[in-house]
Amino acid sequence: MAKRTKDTGGTLSLFPDDTAPGKAEYAEKNRGRLRAWSRRGILLGTSSWKYSGWKGQVYTRPYPSQRVFEKECLAEYATLFPTVCADFALYDFPAPDAMARINDQTPEDFKLALKVTDRITIRRYPNIPRYGSSAGMNNPDFLNADLFEEAFLRPLDVLHGKRGTIIFEFSMFHPSSGVTTGSFVQLLDGFLAKLPKGYLYAVEVRNADFLTGEYLAMLRAHGVAHVINSWTRMPPVIQQIQVAGVLTAGYSVIRALLKPGRTYEEAVQSFTPYDRIREENPELREGIVEAIRRCVADGRTLYAYFNNRAEGNSPKTIEAILDVLDRYPEEKL
Repeated sequence: MAKRTKDTGGTLSLFPDDTAPGKAEYAEKNRGRLRAWSRRGILLGTSSWKYSGWKGQVYTRPYPSQRVFEKECLAEYATLFPTVCADFALYDFPAPDAMARINDQTPEDFKLALKVTDRITIRRYPNIPRYGSSAGMNNPDFLNADLFEEAFLRPLDVLHGKRGTIIFEFSMFHPSSGVTTGSFVQLLDGFLAKLPKGYLYAVEVRNADFLTGEYLAMLRAHGVAHVINSWTRMPPVIQQIQVAGVLTAGYSVIRALLKPGRTYEEAVQSFTPYDRIREENPELREGIVEAIRRCVADGRTLYAYFNNRAEGNSPKTIEAILDVLDRYPEEKL
């Protein structure tokens, strides 16, 4: 039974008694390890953070309602993890007041990564209701550098030193789009050349054939990171990390999203409510550990983000990675 809390006017606590404060085993086991790796430039975090399935694990404080939980839980998250990826920015440009709230809830050394709003990264809007009258139409603002700077970058000023990687996630380009490997490199090259300096830009592609020497050389010329991603139609992380020249900047970004071959819908159906590991992915873990080893050896900062749909529960996936690292010979790191 959920208990009534004294200071919430009789409303029901979001967390039942057996996961209320005091059940902090996850934090006790992992906080020190996460901080130690962060000091070495390896920042491990999750994709988004507002998951009730993490109660009794990441979240042990009582919250009087789901609304209050979603509004305030980042403060508790940030006592444990050094970074998070704000996936919500994909759907609309970041609002200054939302960025201010994130700034207020997080410590000075916290890093917020953001996915760039798809109004910048979609060539043609999908024919689905979310896009309204634009559905199925070409996007006139595809790679619009002026709009990106004004509507996306400017609201981030309030974050100051907490601003982390800015991720341009490009959905898969189908043949009908007219975008080829060569034309994508050319378009992206011109776009990146217009962007203001001083930001940690990263590019995520979902066409495996785009992962070419030409593409990587272009990113390297701009000092922009390639996002090594685990996704439905991309090579596994362990294969991407072995591609020559794949680490294109002084920092690197990994996003563990989906097991190759598995769709988003399949993962949601299998893994909801994201309260525990449902299916271990040893190949993914091996790839992440190898990427960490490479970045440590090269002196690169690594921002690694884990999605619940990779194994079922991203905090426990991170814990499993930390366990592997604990067993890894120090001389090999």
